[in-house]
Amino acid sequence: MKMTMPSPSAPMKLGTRGSPLALAQAYETRRRLSAAFDLPEEAFEIVVIKTTGDDRALIATDTPLKELGGKGLFTREIEQAMLDGDIDIAIHSMKDMPVLQPEGLMLDTYLPREDVRDAFVSPMAKSLADLPEGAKVGSSSLRRRAQVMVNFPHLDVVEFRGNVQTRLKKLDEGVAACTFLAMAGLKRLGRPEVATAAMDVTDMLPAVAQGAIGIERRADDMRAAHMLEAIHDTQTGQRLAAERAFLEALDGSCETPIAGLAELDGGTLRLRGEVLRPDGSESLKDDRSAPIEDGAELGRAMAADLLQKAGPGFFDWRT
Repeated sequence: MKMTMPSPSAPMKLGTRGSPLALAQAYETRRRLSAAFDLPEEAFEIVVIKTTGDDRALIATDTPLKELGGKGLFTREIEQAMLDGDIDIAIHSMKDMPVLQPEGLMLDTYLPREDVRDAFVSPMAKSLADLPEGAKVGSSSLRRRAQVMVNFPHLDVVEFRGNVQTRLKKLDEGVAACTFLAMAGLKRLGRPEVATAAMDVTDMLPAVAQGAIGIERRADDMRAAHMLEAIHDTQTGQRLAAERAFLEALDGSCETPIAGLAELDGGTLRLRGEVLRPDGSESLKDDRSAPIEDGAELGRAMAADLLQKAGPGFFDWRT
């Protein structure tokens, strides 16, 4: 079957949110597609789609994201635009993606993964250990909140949302003594210096798929499938297969504090996983390895074992 490539007169439409980070990810995708097929950037049109998660009046509240709709806040409108044919592909931060896609859509392309670590950001301390008792730690991530509460119960964790600029302003205003961002996002924005320090993954295991960009398409769009295959990073796909299988088996969402990281060493995949009580009173961890091709099975097995150890009610929302 002959594939028609996009042209400046009929460009391929790349759907994205309109935040600075989302646009940076869209520009990276466009550059890679342009280089892979020796096409001008004008052959790829970036289409900004406003999502529920971009409603500043809604997101500016102190209501936890889980009560506003979870991860779907950042994807529903973009996916609907793709199903309607308004865009050809959609570019996402993978840590924002639900483990299941709507019928008719497929998520099987990943760009090379960036730095997976969390960035500790503070105008007054070099690390969490340097913060005084009762200092406010600002974060909207249930995972980060629970990890801080488990390891630093003397600190006061508060709801804290917004883009990089908003969070830095809140820090300057004294709303919190510190916050966390993703190192990958800071690097893609060209602002790695914002991080006071990068958290070692042994101290703060990152969110599943953190640092990865995923590209979604219609399942029956063979032209998009052919083009995306040229920019897919196999190793990132192998790592995310294990992490997202782990997340799916745990029924993971914005409502459950879960961390997971897969790493490759030759033909072996190492997976570390963590589940936490939302109130930070308990953390369960696992660390095991398997052949790369068994990564998804490893993720599911680890999840099953952790769920058995956790018992009923472990993820109850009590904070």
